[in-house]
Amino acid sequence: MVLSNKPLPKPAAWKNTYFWISGVLLLLAIVGIVGGDPVIRDPGQRKESGLWLIYLGASVVMLVNGVLSHRQTVQHYNEILDKQN
Repeated sequence: MVLSNKPLPKPAAWKNTYFWISGVLLLLAIVGIVGGDPVIRDPGQRKESGLWLIYLGASVVMLVNGVLSHRQTVQHYNEILDKQN
């Protein structure tokens, strides 16, 4: 059931927030590699080594979430187009 006659916008990966978060976490990991853990440590956070690895791991997780989310959005878009034709 289509409520509007407007064409459905094609999904764009750059609009997916997971990719943006992944990019920011990757930048933080790179800054942590270059400047060391104290540069990316939050105020009051417990001191631990390898903090950049946590950010890098989180970046990978968010990237996987983005890929899965975008694939699902594209699949849904294609299903709606098939129903309209």
